[in-house]
Parts: sequence; C-alpha cells; structure tokens
Amino acid sequence: MRNLRTAAFYGVLVALALALGLAVNQSPPPPTTLPSVDNPGPLGLRALYLYLQESGAPVSALRESFDGPGIPEDVRTVVVAAPTKRPVTEAEAEALRQWVSQGGTLVYLAPRDAKTRQRPLDDWLRLSEGPLPPPDSEGLPPEETDLSGTTVRVWVPVGAARGLERFRVSLDQGLTVERPEAVPLAGAHGAAVLWRMPEGRGEVYVAAGVDLAENRRLELLDNLRFWEALAARGPLAFDEYHHGVLPKQERPSARALWVFVAQGLVVGLLYTVSRGTRFGPPRPQVVEKHRSALEYVRSLGWLARRSKVERELVPELARQLRRRMHERLGIPLTLPEDEAARLLEQTCGLPAADYLAAREELLRTMEQREIRPSDYARLVRRHARIEDVITGRTPSPPTES
Repeated sequence: MRNLRTAAFYGVLVALALALGLAVNQSPPPPTTLPSVDNPGPLGLRALYLYLQESGAPVSALRESFDGPGIPEDVRTVVVAAPTKRPVTEAEAEALRQWVSQGGTLVYLAPRDAKTRQRPLDDWLRLSEGPLPPPDSEGLPPEETDLSGTTVRVWVPVGAARGLERFRVSLDQGLTVERPEAVPLAGAHGAAVLWRMPEGRGEVYVAAGVDLAENRRLELLDNLRFWEALAARGPLAFDEYHHGVLPKQERPSARALWVFVAQGLVVGLLYTVSRGTRFGPPRPQVVEKHRSALEYVRSLGWLARRSKVERELVPELARQLRRRMHERLGIPLTLPEDEAARLLEQTCGLPAADYLAAREELLRTMEQREIRPSDYARLVRRHARIEDVITGRTPSPPTES
C-alpha cells in the first residue's frame, strides 16, 4: 500500500512536469533587441518587412550564407542590418563585393557597438566612428515624443535619397567612410549618419545603426520613403542568416520534450535519493574539549622561566604605564616622574610615594646583573595595581604589602 502511494505521488509529479513543458512551448517568445524581420518589438524590422510586402514590393529574407548558395539572381537590393549572432567572414565580404560590382545595391546598417563590428565589412568599406549629432526635434508632430532620437537633414538628395529632406535617427555616434569616392548623404552639424559610394556597376549605402529601419521610427519623417525608393528598384532581401535565425521549418519544435526529459530526470534523482540505502546509522557527534585559558597562562609562565627575563621587558613596564596615564588621565609623557606622580595623586587619589617607590624598584631591578623571573613578576604585579587604579578597576589606592 505504501509503495502504491509513492508511485501515485511521483506519477502526479511527472504529469505536472509534462504540463509545464507544454506551457513553456506555447508561451510567446520574450522581447528581443535583434534587428530581425521576425522581431515585432521596437528595435526590430518586422514593420518594414510587412509594409513592403503588403505594398506589393517583392521582399524576402536571406537565411543562408552569402558565399554558400549565394544571393539569388533576381535580388536587386540586399539589406545587412547590424549582424550580431554570426560574424561576416572574409569570403562572404568578397562575395558581397563581387555581387555589388555586377550591379547590385547593398544597404549596410553598421552596428555602433565595438564588440559587434564586422571587421571584413569595415575593412572593405573603411568605416570608423564619427562625431555625435546634436539633439533636434525638427519636423516631429507636436504629439510625437522621441527623447532618444534626433533629426538629420539630407545634404545630397541623390540615389535612394532623391526628393527626401529629413530622417529621424537615434541620438548616438555618427559614421565616417574614409573611401575617397564616398559621399555623405545625411547628417547634422558635420556628423554624418548616411553615406553612399559606387562599387563597380552597383552602389553601397552605409548607415550608422539600424535607426532608419527600426519599427519605432519607421513612420517618422522620410525614413519610410527611403525604403520605398529602394524597393522600387526591384526585389529586396534582408539578411537573416547573420542574426542566427533559422528558417521556420528548421526551428526546433521539441523544446517541451527536452523540458519534460530534464524534469523527469530531476524527479527520478529525487526518488533515488529518498529511497536509496544509507551508508550506515548516524554516529554521535564527537565533543571536542579545548584547553582552558589558565593552562595557556601557565604554559606561558613556564616558557618565561625557561627562557629567563629579557632586560628590555623591564623598561617597557614603565613606558606602558606612562602611556596609560597619558591616555586615561591626560598626563603628558614629557613630564618628570615627580610631577607625573603629583598629578596622578590629584586625579585618581593614588599616593605619589607609591608611584615613585614603584619607579625606584624598577630602576634597582635594571641595575641588577641578572634579572630573576620573581623580580620581574613582582614589578609586573605592582605596575598592574597602579594601572587598575588609573583605569578604575580598583576603587581605592593600592598599598604595597
């Protein structure tokens, strides 16, 4: 009967684990900052992708490497939006350069974070960090609030920026392209955020960050018109391979199974520990008895007798007593002994003769050729009694027996 109840209990735990695994599999994915066309959050590109798709523009997502199957022949524009999960290799950068030279258009939204910079693309395009544009709210409707953004103007309205006036971007670092044929298209106060350069029969647009394509600023100013101009040239493809996003048919769908297996292993481990045989009955705890403080004092005394008394210990008694008089009673260390004895008698009632007698005994002991432990012990007791009066541990003045 007991085994039946135990089996029923663990059966309930297994069923609960399975239900939790299914709930995890059905819960929506957490918000992400990945600039992917599958991300509907503020920092994603889902709104741009769906808008172009609903407008009839041929858009697609590239989920394979540039140097593998390559870019489809009908694609006219490729958008590489701040890749972070997978690095762009030298071979992929060379494949992109050749594709652009044959008449393609590359839009590279360069990441601002130094940790996610793509070295092959930066070396090819000669990119470096630029100055920070000033904050500006020009062109924003009164009801629109964008505290982390700024407005930049189109300096050279050519290419995809023809007929455009202003863009809304993040208030962050600009971008510098050091190639001589590169032309800054948009910026503010000398800080460029969008560049255009020819490459063979094609062209390359380089922007600082993914601000022009983000969901949160897509409808502001002329951001959307820039993408409409690019989509009007022909099929447009977004790079999703370097975001680490797998095709939907390749995404793992058995996450609940792995969660169930892990929870089942935990339940099995708990059952094994609870039902397992112990190594033996518990043993009584050994009580460890430590030596008393008196034994340590006696040991130190025996050691002092064996090693004899060092002469430096005797004047140290006087110095320690004078320091105590200075700390407790404020008697200066530089006063002569007779003056110190007089002040000591006035402050705590200890006869000056007792203090001076202790001083004389210490001097006589110092003059001895060999200081015996008994003489040193007598000095220690006498100075200890005086110190007790100074510190208040002895209420009445000591008397020497």
